[in-house]
Amino acid sequence: MSLIDWTDLIAELGCWLCAGQTATFWWRDDDAVAPSSQLDRLLKFAEQVPLSLAVIPALATPELVDRLAQTSNVAVLQHGWRHQNHGGPSSKNEYPATRLDAEVSCELAAGKARLAMLFGDRALRVFVPPFHGFDDRFMPLLVARQIESISRFGPCRAAVAGGGIREVNVHVSLFDWQSQRFGGDAEALLRIVGHLRGRRLGQWRSEEPTGILTHHLVQDTPSYDFVERFLAATAGHSAVRWLDANSLFA
Repeated sequence: MSLIDWTDLIAELGCWLCAGQTATFWWRDDDAVAPSSQLDRLLKFAEQVPLSLAVIPALATPELVDRLAQTSNVAVLQHGWRHQNHGGPSSKNEYPATRLDAEVSCELAAGKARLAMLFGDRALRVFVPPFHGFDDRFMPLLVARQIESISRFGPCRAAVAGGGIREVNVHVSLFDWQSQRFGGDAEALLRIVGHLRGRRLGQWRSEEPTGILTHHLVQDTPSYDFVERFLAATAGHSAVRWLDANSLFA
C-alpha cells in the first residue's frame, strides 16, 4: 500500500478543478438512537456540512427527536429495524436471503412509519441496511413499501438498483471494526483520493458522490481530528460541493 498524504488530496482536487468538474461528497453516520455526548460531538460538524443520520427505528427515543429539533442541517435515514443480526457470526446481516419476505416487509413498513411519526418530513424514504447487508431479492419489498432509495457500502455500478430503487453508497469508513479504532490519516486519504480518482478517470460512476461513513458512538479523537482537517481542505474548495440528503436522494 503506497503512502499518501494531504498533498495528494489537494492535487486530486486540483485535477477536478482543471477539468471543470465538481468533486461531490456526502456524510452518513450510522446507529443513532438517543442523545449522547458522542452525538453532540458529531452534530457540531453539521454546522459546516450536511449530515445524514441513519436512525434505528425500533430503538429511537423521543429525546433524539428533541435533540435533532435543535439542528437544521441533519436528515434522518431508516437504519434497518432493530439492528439485529440474522446472519452468521462472521457474516452479520439483518436482512440475509434466508429471512421470510413477510417478516422483512413488516419490518420495512414499521420502520418507515415509526420514523415518520417521530421525525416527520425530516425522515426520508432512504433505507440503510445494518452491516451493509440487504439481499437483492428483497428490493421489490422496498418498492412495495414506497421506500425510494437504498444506501450501502462501496461503489455502485448504476444509479438505480433492482426494482427502480435509487442507490447512493458510502465508500470510506473512518472507523475500523477489527482494530476498534480510526485507521489513520493515510488510510482514509488513500480511500478518499482513490475513489475520487476512480470517478474522474471513469473507473467508477463520476456522478456518485464520495461518501464518508462514521459511527458516532465509537468514533475516537483521532478520527474527528481527521474530519476537522478534511473539512478545512474541502468545505471552501472551489472544486468541491458537499451534498445534503434531500438533493442527493431526490
